[in-house]
Amino acid sequence: MTSTLPWLFLTGAILLEVFATSLLNLSDGFRRALPTISSLVLYAGAFFCLSQALKHIPLGIAYAVWCGFGIVCIVAIGVIVFRQPLSLPAYGGIGLIILGTILACIFGGIRH
Repeated sequence: MTSTLPWLFLTGAILLEVFATSLLNLSDGFRRALPTISSLVLYAGAFFCLSQALKHIPLGIAYAVWCGFGIVCIVAIGVIVFRQPLSLPAYGGIGLIILGTILACIFGGIRH
């Protein structure tokens, strides 16, 4: 696997998980079939992509990136699409998540 491909798999895992979580919000507690089934299929795809990324990216780094970027994307979708407001301190916390994810990547021992 080229050095770029694991990161593409990780990016795919993040995007699939973000879409799955957004659909989960629309599933109304698993009462709506299409968003529920779609969400579960997308989660399966996300875990497949993550498993491929983990062949070359250390678990802790991959999970930090997945969680960090996933959280930021879901917050953005919540605010923009679902009109869920955040307080100023919450935005500060999101900023810290971004900083932590970047620091984990820089200093996490990834060999290029």
